[in-house]
Amino acid sequence: MKRPILLSLAALLSILPHVSRAQEAQTDEVMDLPEVTVSVPRGSVRTFEVAGSVDRVDGSDIREGRMQAQLSEGLAAVPGLQLQNRYNFAQDLQLSIRGFGARSTFGVRGVRLYVDGIPATLPDGQGQTSNIDIASLDRVEILRGPFSALYGNSSGGVLQAFTVTGKGAPRLAYSAAGGSSGAWRQGVEASGSEGKIDYVLSANRYRTDGWRDHSAATRDLVNGKLGVTLDNGGRLTMVFNRVRISAQDPLGLTAGQLSDNPRAAVLADQYNTRKSVLQTQAGLLWEHRIDADQQVRVMLYGGQRALNQFQSIPPSAQQSPQHAGGVIDLDRDYGGVDVRWRGSFDLAGLPFELAAGLSYDSLRESRSGYENYVGNVQSPVLGEPGRLRRLERNRVSNLDPYVQATWHLAEQWTVDAGVRRSQVSFDSRDLYVVGANGDDSGQARYSQTLPVASIRWQPSQDLALYISAGRGFETPTLNELSYRPNGTGGLNFALRPAVNDSLELGAKARMAGGMLTAALFETRTRDEIVTATSSGGRTTFQNAGRTRRLGFELGWQHETPSHWRTQVALTWLDARVRDSFCSSAPCSNSNVVAAGSRIPGIAKQSLFASWGWVPPQGWRAGMEVRTLSRIQANDLNTASAPGYAVVSLYAGYVRQWKRWDFNAFARVDNVADRRYAGSVIVNEGNARYFEPAPGRQWMVGMGATYRF
Repeated sequence: MKRPILLSLAALLSILPHVSRAQEAQTDEVMDLPEVTVSVPRGSVRTFEVAGSVDRVDGSDIREGRMQAQLSEGLAAVPGLQLQNRYNFAQDLQLSIRGFGARSTFGVRGVRLYVDGIPATLPDGQGQTSNIDIASLDRVEILRGPFSALYGNSSGGVLQAFTVTGKGAPRLAYSAAGGSSGAWRQGVEASGSEGKIDYVLSANRYRTDGWRDHSAATRDLVNGKLGVTLDNGGRLTMVFNRVRISAQDPLGLTAGQLSDNPRAAVLADQYNTRKSVLQTQAGLLWEHRIDADQQVRVMLYGGQRALNQFQSIPPSAQQSPQHAGGVIDLDRDYGGVDVRWRGSFDLAGLPFELAAGLSYDSLRESRSGYENYVGNVQSPVLGEPGRLRRLERNRVSNLDPYVQATWHLAEQWTVDAGVRRSQVSFDSRDLYVVGANGDDSGQARYSQTLPVASIRWQPSQDLALYISAGRGFETPTLNELSYRPNGTGGLNFALRPAVNDSLELGAKARMAGGMLTAALFETRTRDEIVTATSSGGRTTFQNAGRTRRLGFELGWQHETPSHWRTQVALTWLDARVRDSFCSSAPCSNSNVVAAGSRIPGIAKQSLFASWGWVPPQGWRAGMEVRTLSRIQANDLNTASAPGYAVVSLYAGYVRQWKRWDFNAFARVDNVADRRYAGSVIVNEGNARYFEPAPGRQWMVGMGATYRF
């Protein structure tokens, strides 16, 4: 895969001088990109002043010329972020940052997620992105590196999504888009402000027949935000979100199936694999300024998530008295509070900022398991809920105090330091104790102190250098604790959290109309959590010893006064096992993972480059190139998804007319109709590792907004 990436990079570098000369011929003006800020525990900070790798992507850029079906469509220009679309709405996106979260077979783990300040990552570290409403999105912020640890458990990186704030006269908007495979999305949005009140309400539906067999899906999403400015200068913000998903699950394919017929989903059809989700949540944020130097912030939230999933587990495997069945039915109630104080002072006559807070999150889960068939084993009716095989009441909570300080030692020097004490508790009560299926109840508690520190030097107005270091940790999730590799009952208490130490050296440079960022980093992890056994629909986990992730990131964004825009994101990440371990039990010569093996699910090289003409009104057009190197699919490195390079083209038209704003677009993805695996299911027990991406896809869309 090195060859496509190098060729793409060489082509890009050869084009850029010609582009620059063409742009210079059009104008000699100098254009500076607008200053943007990101949210960190100590408040809102300009991205250039953060001593770490952080990117902000505006919602308008994510929506521009896209279907708005998945978050992966608009975040490819962020270095270090590997966001793979599984083209399977029964499973969440595969999201990893600097290799953290790559092993997740469903949902998102190892990366901390927030939506309008509400954690989309539960206390055990398992998260999902399905409730992020792209239509009303103001921005997405992605933090990478050591300072992610200040967000607690499973924060190898942090992704925060924020809903837009209503402004000005009332607006009413409608948008629609359609494309290949019967994809169709439409939505409405109302927003505005009057006096001390601002509001946004967005509702949209997306449906698709699916590119593969048995991959149809429907998603309904409602997102709302109401803000009130209080008489004392404070602010109260209420957010509401509801998502309903009904999706068929086409499952993964073996290498042979991927080659023969990537659209096929024979096993999925046989078992009628599918998932339905209904999630509702609400949050309340109160912000109050005590005086000119101090302010307090309180966030309260709560929600409920119901999930029902049918898996492709053979009835024969479910005959074991300890098997949990092939249907997962769970209800989750979650909530929490985050209280934060922030102040600005002088320390030794120098500016000093301090933020301190306390975060509490809780999860109560009712989990049931049923057989995925009715009738007898010899002639079962598959895809129907059968006998009860599992019944649990689980509870997870965390209590995390944290503090962060910034000291401006001189005009050019700044020191940042912080610490978080993260404590995560698990309590599982087994209510299905039948015959040989013993009592699997148990408790576990993990805690870790997470320090971070950085030094930032700004020798000039447009150049900043920094070095940062920190410690993070990842507890096992409820699913990973559920079973012991030896088959005995009870939680897997032998499974320890993974603890990592990270070091980053970075630079940021502002240039005429652009920003260049670079970061060199290393993360060493002990007790990495990996698969121990995977058979009969049950997966168990173990600690694998030490791993190392060594990487380099380069980002470039540039825009000229004549509206030519260039974006480049380059990532090199060498992620390897440092200690050998057995990939399954019992241990033998054939299943030993040798030291130096690559960690599965992580591409060593990736490149995104885009170039386009994007004036505020009129016609616009552009091109995107994405390349990804080979990805190992299992710990043994005996199966892998080949690298690929794909090209997308888009064109659009934007116009304001009196009180109306109009836009329209057309887009073609995978122009060359390449066949490739869009993602891999790491360590899938039946070697069905591969989830194919579609070939050439087209879409068109439009939108209209009326300003009252």
